Amino acid sequence: MTPPSTPSTPSTPSTPSTPSTADRLVESTRELLWERGYTGTSPRAIQQRAGAGQGSMYHHFAGKPELALAAITRTAQELLAVAEGLLAGPGTAVERVTAYLRREREVLRGCPVGRLTQDPDVMADPVLRAPVEETLGRLRGRLAEVLAEGRAAGDLPPHLDPDATAATVVAVLQGGYVLARAAGDPGPFDQAVTGLLTLLAPPPHPQEPHP
Repeated sequence: MTPPSTPSTPSTPSTPSTPSTADRLVESTRELLWERGYTGTSPRAIQQRAGAGQGSMYHHFAGKPELALAAITRTAQELLAVAEGLLAGPGTAVERVTAYLRREREVLRGCPVGRLTQDPDVMADPVLRAPVEETLGRLRGRLAEVLAEGRAAGDLPPHLDPDATAATVVAVLQGGYVLARAAGDPGPFDQAVTGLLTLLAPPPHPQEPHP
């Protein structure tokens, strides 16, 4: 799974233990977008959280849209890398999908990429929307590949549609986040995942008749 391309960011000398000003600005924007959305992420808030001045911010980035694009792209790359690490891991297709669905998540904060689809400012901007759309599309595609492997191996029923099922997996995850946030409790998310995994459970092997 190839991550989205990264916008070019001017480099700043830094030591391995000290993030550059540009990195601090991007990380601060990532956090604020997750917490507040695009409108609530003001340049002043970014600068305060990053510990950077206005001059430093505009030295590295032309403005808030360019910085937001760098932040969204980095978040997308991280999400895809985590997913690939689990979906390409050991085990059957169902076991790998289960590992992905059951991985540790900050459920009550929502998906850092999925939440952007509810941000009208992001969705109205084709440049900012592109990495969101691309990331969710690549995730569905990778899940479909794993599910197709499971069908070919006999771990999943032959009538299973990998593409449709992959879309269902992503929809259940995103819907689970919404239910959990509405309830203020991760329980509905866990329940949704459990229900989906029940549907993906390998078919039972027919018992041989007793002699």
